[in-house]
Amino acid sequence: MSSSITEVLVHEGKLLVHISENGHSFELDCNENTPVEAVMRFIESAAGINFNDQLVLCLDMKLEPQKLLSAYRLPSDDKEVFIFNKLRLQSNSPPPSPEQVDVLEVADPPPPALSQDPHPLDDAPDPALKALPSYERQFRYHYHRGHAIYIRTQAKIEMCERLLREQKVQERAVEVGRGNLEQYYRVINQNYNDFMKRYSQQQRVHSDLLANFGRDIEKLRSVKLHPSLQTATCKCLLDFVKEEHLRKSAETCSNSHRQFENKVSQFKQIFDDVKRRVEELLNTRASLPIKNLEMMIKEHQRFINEQKSIMQSLSKDVSTVKKLVDDCLSCQLSSSLRPHDAVSALGPMYDVHDKSHLPRMQACDRSISKLLDFCQDKKNEMNVFVHNYMQKITYVSYVIKDAKLQFPVFREAMVRQDDIFADLKLVRGIGPAYRACLAEVVRRKASMKLYMGMAGQLAERLATKREVEVRRREEFLKANSVYIPRDILGSMGLYDTPNQCDVNIAPSDTNLLDIDISDLEVYAPEYLAGLRKGEKPVNVRDGSHSVEAEEIALDALDREDPEELHEGCELVEIAGTSKMEVENAKLKAELASAIALICSLCPEMEYESLDDSKLDGVLKNAAEKTAEALHLKDEYGKHIQAMLKAKQMQCVSYEKRIQELEQRLSDQYLMKQKHSNGKDVSDFALLVEKADDCKPESSGGGETHMPCISTSEPMDEVSCVSNSFDAKLALLNRQPSKGREGVDENMLDSSGMLNPPLDSSMMEPHREELPINEKDGKYKMPGQLGMSMTNSSTAESMPEPHNILPCDATADSGLDPKVSSELVLKLQSALADKSDQLSETQTKLKAVMEEVVMLGRELEMRQKLLDESQMNCAHLENCLHEAREEAQTHLCAADRRASEYSALRASAVKLRGLFERLRSCVFASEGAGGFADSLRALAQSLAK
Repeated sequence: MSSSITEVLVHEGKLLVHISENGHSFELDCNENTPVEAVMRFIESAAGINFNDQLVLCLDMKLEPQKLLSAYRLPSDDKEVFIFNKLRLQSNSPPPSPEQVDVLEVADPPPPALSQDPHPLDDAPDPALKALPSYERQFRYHYHRGHAIYIRTQAKIEMCERLLREQKVQERAVEVGRGNLEQYYRVINQNYNDFMKRYSQQQRVHSDLLANFGRDIEKLRSVKLHPSLQTATCKCLLDFVKEEHLRKSAETCSNSHRQFENKVSQFKQIFDDVKRRVEELLNTRASLPIKNLEMMIKEHQRFINEQKSIMQSLSKDVSTVKKLVDDCLSCQLSSSLRPHDAVSALGPMYDVHDKSHLPRMQACDRSISKLLDFCQDKKNEMNVFVHNYMQKITYVSYVIKDAKLQFPVFREAMVRQDDIFADLKLVRGIGPAYRACLAEVVRRKASMKLYMGMAGQLAERLATKREVEVRRREEFLKANSVYIPRDILGSMGLYDTPNQCDVNIAPSDTNLLDIDISDLEVYAPEYLAGLRKGEKPVNVRDGSHSVEAEEIALDALDREDPEELHEGCELVEIAGTSKMEVENAKLKAELASAIALICSLCPEMEYESLDDSKLDGVLKNAAEKTAEALHLKDEYGKHIQAMLKAKQMQCVSYEKRIQELEQRLSDQYLMKQKHSNGKDVSDFALLVEKADDCKPESSGGGETHMPCISTSEPMDEVSCVSNSFDAKLALLNRQPSKGREGVDENMLDSSGMLNPPLDSSMMEPHREELPINEKDGKYKMPGQLGMSMTNSSTAESMPEPHNILPCDATADSGLDPKVSSELVLKLQSALADKSDQLSETQTKLKAVMEEVVMLGRELEMRQKLLDESQMNCAHLENCLHEAREEAQTHLCAADRRASEYSALRASAVKLRGLFERLRSCVFASEGAGGFADSLRALAQSLAK
């Protein structure tokens, strides 16, 4: 088959076409512009299949006659076209006829006769010479007979291979038919599953409506309308509909539901039978796998090889006897080989031909004949299998098509069922709608209150802004009226003031029912929405309260941001409403909105929303979110407990430190008191009286002897020293092992530099002041404990008797001013010495810190150099490793090339030797006969 189009751009190729019923194949020369009709016409003329009876398939595609091959991306090397005969696919078509095998018949040659082939040696006087022509004729007969047997065997094995190829084609044709059936069934099965899913959802909803119809009626009868809504003919929710009409509709729905359920059950049985047939058909395979037959043919190839070997032996023997005969005719027999010896050597060869070679070739031929019969039987079985299998596929396809035509009918019946159950759905939706309406009333009332509150708040804000503007204008006029005359300012319009802003809201929603959020459960209980208090829903997948509908409601509530709804409504007391009232109004509006939204969503649910997979996903997401929320709650609770525990431990440390400081202060006071009592024994009574005047009240209700802090000029120096110590402590706070024995860092009061202030419970200094009459005037002694209690590190590092004196010493200085002045001078000198020591220590510490910083920088630089050195070492190691690998590769390549060179050199030497020997033969020979003998001798030497 050829095409008239010969353009260069047209893709030329070969199209492989197979006949499914017998496995015959045709290879067509065509291009992509060849119509499918041309291929079908060629098959009609070549295979005898009528044009209208051809079903052309390629993989899962059906080829239409009016299209070109390019529409199916043909011709292609990886695609085959299969032709199915529609007449053979019908159930009443006859089975295929047995396979006819035409094997080439080659007759055996006739036995040799002396009269037909005379020879010169037949008349030789020597009997041995006379026997040579007979042996030659017999050997030739054996060769021709073996050749005939070999030709017949070769034709039989080729026929077996052809039958195998045809069975492979039929197997692929069956796979194509099975693939088309499977694809067709997959589409119908998906439609069936979708239909059954919708039907099961509708059946659940309708069954629930019928089962709970009486309960729904009683529910509507039990719910009374609001007193202001009741009329003479409408007292409860049931009065919205006609009960008698509803009961008749319920009976009609019950009958229709039962009938439709029976029809669907019958259809389900039909489809189950179709499913069973399809699965059985898809699992059916041929009785003998093609691979087994292929292995058998490969195993029988050894018989062909054996016949080839025998034929070579027979040909060699014929050549040997012919040479002997020719030598006898030319009288060139060697002296060592006599005719009798030649004849005696040919006898065993004849016996081998007659008793071994020819019987063995006949045995091989019989084995191949049995294989051919087996292949022919399997080909007939395959023909019958393909015929029956394709008939079953055709029948199942018709059954699937019949089932497919019933889907539109059942879908229309489902729509009719929905229309029939509309009245029952109306009954189910009255309760949620009524509850939603009452909730909407509550929401509108709360929203109006919030709206009015926002209006009042807006008026207050505007009034505040007006006052600010008025004050700014007054200040401007006050500043500029000195320079500009008042009449000029008035002409400029600068004496005008902003007007008052009055926010008035026109009355609206005056006809709303007088109900609150608490009245919803009285006039519209929660079970009207499909759920009673304290009980679970009858059916989770029921249309009146589907989980997906609840999820939609929650999503809608999440999207409805209260801040956007009541933007600017801060929880402050505004327009005659308190903060609590605003909060309650806001919560009422949100709750009522949620109730109304949930109730309005329930009756509007569709069947598509009742997907089991979606329901499982919603439940899983809800469970995950709940678990996550609980986990976060637990984590937050643990965090709060940890914070409380830390605060408790901190408070305990504060209490312990305060107790230690109080005990230390008490010990210091007692020590100084004992020292003072030992020095001034004579003035004991007066000192006791002075000390009694200096006793402050303790926090526990008792009396504690507290030291009096001197307030003379050296006190400023002490403060400076304390501040320097505090600065030093700020640097040493990074080393916990120095200067922090038992002191929490929150208790360090370093003149407002680093540490935060103390807790209020720790900042209660005693503010008592004790006036002392001196010559210089009046002095005040503060009772604060800040310097000695809070800055514990400073208190520990400073000498104790420098600025803290007991009350006895103060009284003593009042009696003897000379002694007191000497003591002050001593204290000043000691303080100056300590200040010098502190300054020197601070200088040394500063130098040490600078050295530490410098050493740290040097250490960091050396660390960087070390890291860089390590990286360089690693890079060098990698380079060395790569160099080693490259050297190893080069070494292997050099070794390989050396071995190749050695092999080539040995081959060249050998060839040179052969050519030298050939050259010597050529030059040494005399004439053509001598050259042939030289070559023969050379060949024999090479063979040895």
